[in-house]
Amino acid sequence: MTHSFTFSAIAYTWEALGLVWFVGLAFTKRAVRRQSVGARLFTLATVLTGFSLLASSWFTDSWLAARLFPETGGLQITGVCITIAGCIFAVWARIALGSNWSSQVAVKANHELVTNGPYALTRHPIYTGLITGAVGTALAVGEVRCILGIVLLILAFMIKMSQEEKLMAQTFPDAYSRYRQRVKALIPGVL
Repeated sequence: MTHSFTFSAIAYTWEALGLVWFVGLAFTKRAVRRQSVGARLFTLATVLTGFSLLASSWFTDSWLAARLFPETGGLQITGVCITIAGCIFAVWARIALGSNWSSQVAVKANHELVTNGPYALTRHPIYTGLITGAVGTALAVGEVRCILGIVLLILAFMIKMSQEEKLMAQTFPDAYSRYRQRVKALIPGVL
């Protein structure tokens, strides 16, 4: 697998996910409660920095571009496949969430607690998919910057998950408590 094919496949995968997110914005409900602007900006900055470290060419002339392991076709194919699988899982979760989705921690008008589809496997399947996709990208790219990007993404998602958990517990006290007992946060049956 050529270097350029690997990066094109990964770029198109993330762009397709971004397109689904962009189109989905038109079909979301109005937010009635949301996180503070400061919390939103911190999460956004952390996520953007994480994805920039994973996917941009800005860092190619620094120590961040140091290779973690040899560049092999097998590792690149595996990375591309994991990226695609993670993004497909995140898109499935985004579609299942429907008009309840928000880019920020929020409760929507007539909010529903979604527990089917990928939400029957994990409480935060969008984050599961995005982290899985990031791990795939890191495998394919194989540079130090990717590890830092993943760390930043996990940090941002953990903070955001904590805020979402609190908001869902307040909004659906009994149902969310039962859901939390039944379904793990990120990794089915584990975490």
